[in-house]
Amino acid sequence: MSNSAATSLRRGPFGVASEEMAPLAASCVSFTLLLACYYILRPVRDALAATLGADSIKYLSTAVFFTMLLIVPVFGALLVRIPRPRLVPALYAFFIVNLAVFAIALGRQGSGVGGWWARAFYVWVTVFNLFAVSVFWSRMAEVWTEPQGRRYFGVVSAGGSLGGLIGPLLARTLASNVAVGGLVWISAALLTGALIGLSLPALAASANTAPAPPAAEPGGGAILDGLWLIGRTPFLAGIAALVSLGSFLGMIVYIEMARLVGTAYPDAVQRTAFFAYRDLWVNGGAFLIQLFLLGQVTRRLGVGSALIAAALVVLAAFLTLGWDPTLATLTGVSVVLRCAEFGLAKPARDMLYTVVPTAAKYQSKNVIDTALYRASDMASGWIQALVGRLGVGLGGWGWIAAGVTVVLTAVAAAVGRGYRRRGGK
Repeated sequence: MSNSAATSLRRGPFGVASEEMAPLAASCVSFTLLLACYYILRPVRDALAATLGADSIKYLSTAVFFTMLLIVPVFGALLVRIPRPRLVPALYAFFIVNLAVFAIALGRQGSGVGGWWARAFYVWVTVFNLFAVSVFWSRMAEVWTEPQGRRYFGVVSAGGSLGGLIGPLLARTLASNVAVGGLVWISAALLTGALIGLSLPALAASANTAPAPPAAEPGGGAILDGLWLIGRTPFLAGIAALVSLGSFLGMIVYIEMARLVGTAYPDAVQRTAFFAYRDLWVNGGAFLIQLFLLGQVTRRLGVGSALIAAALVVLAAFLTLGWDPTLATLTGVSVVLRCAEFGLAKPARDMLYTVVPTAAKYQSKNVIDTALYRASDMASGWIQALVGRLGVGLGGWGWIAAGVTVVLTAVAAAVGRGYRRRGGK
């Protein structure tokens, strides 16, 4: 929709323009189903990671990164050959086929899933989450204008958090009855619903019909093209720095959680229940933040303020961990970190792409959200393994993470200024 058209729309319930209600509903429902699909799979993945041991995570992260290196160029090739409104549904259809294959294979494994099947499942779920969510928000940045993004991205994100509540509840309720293979089939059904939502005529009709990027811009969405755009655009480089620093902080918590939970809960079923409960707290908190706080902050204070606020909350959490290095505190930090990420930081970062060219929406965003993100995960895993040999304990990691978060806050402030210079708020 053009800005001129958007300003003349009649407002319906909750301040939503009547002409925008159908595409907004399609966006929300699609993201709800997508995240419900993922959050059925996530507790199982995390429980399997704890079973394999915290030391295995750096190897799994490395495998994910190199898988990304293979997949991102393929995505780039598809991007220049398939119209974008058809590309996203086609990718989701491909993921549904993948889930069907896993459902059959894991169903045959029964309760003895482990070893290479556990490793393959970990890598696939991680890759799937990054690509599925990244291309969803690329589509949203194309469908909605910058002012619409500030109004509605919080609502769409809240739909995702609702899916994040539905997924763990389904997993916990049905796991004993349908086993792992059955849960994967349910995830495939939910992803099918998300695909249908993204293909609805109401959503397709609202998309911006911007022309293709000029030939002078890097094309194809390949890693080098995306990195070239990032390297010559300080604003995109700032977004990349936010993602890399956030990934490092997240991996500190993830690896330490796997180590402590693996010791405290020797049974895989108990670990799955633990991670499912944590995800419920995370997604419940993120849902409330997105629904009641995110839109207020971005409309009144600006997108940069949302990024800074998220960083300051995380800083307080890591300072607490430095003072009280226990599993209970670490669990609280995990919840706070992910609530701040999904409730404020991630939706705010996605809003940033409403003021960049189409090439950056797809090429650079997908490189940042996939290959660069997992490169940061891989580097973080190995750095933590090396530093851990120096005897750094949980409290030490709390102080290290607090220092990194100070840098993250400064980068968030710089990116916010760049967003305003490009016409955002």
